[in-house]
Amino acid sequence: MRWHKFISTVLHPIVMPTIGILIYFIFTPVYLSRKQQLSLLAVVFIATYIIPLLLLILLKSIGYIKSFQAHTINERRLPIFFMMTLLFVLGKFFSEISTIKELSYLFFGVVFGLGIIYLLFLAKIKASLHLLSIGSAIGFFLLFQQLQSINTLPVVITLIFLSGLLASSRLHLKAHTAKEVYIGFFIGVCCPFLAYYIL
Repeated sequence: MRWHKFISTVLHPIVMPTIGILIYFIFTPVYLSRKQQLSLLAVVFIATYIIPLLLLILLKSIGYIKSFQAHTINERRLPIFFMMTLLFVLGKFFSEISTIKELSYLFFGVVFGLGIIYLLFLAKIKASLHLLSIGSAIGFFLLFQQLQSINTLPVVITLIFLSGLLASSRLHLKAHTAKEVYIGFFIGVCCPFLAYYIL
């Protein structure tokens, strides 16, 4: 049980953008100074980790959510809408930096993914945000490979392996059904491509 919680925590949706940016810095052919990298990393970390964490603490303190996992669909509505707004702002921010514009497809992709998951709430489907998040990273690095002609296959294979561990953990913890896990992953992989072709 502890192992499954550990995997779910390490690969939590609010952690994945920071991990994605770190991997991007390793593979990008664009030269970025250490100061630029740290500045961009700080922006992403604050926007996708610190602010959402503070929001969850606030929502729990006022009784909007019962736990930080936000188990029910109703508990997820406000945090997801809030994250969509934050990620859209980040996507817009990166889209205006021509040298690293492709990063915007990662953030806009997740916005599209969260939008689809929000719509699925109408059908009472609670797709996995964990699998959406790691699926989006896979989709982005597949897209990045095409855009920059760089071999990101080792990263993609590693993320697919971690997706399997994460999906197994979510199922073991009874956080989702198999259908919800698959839906979240599929949406995640497809949405960076969707963002690229639409935007």
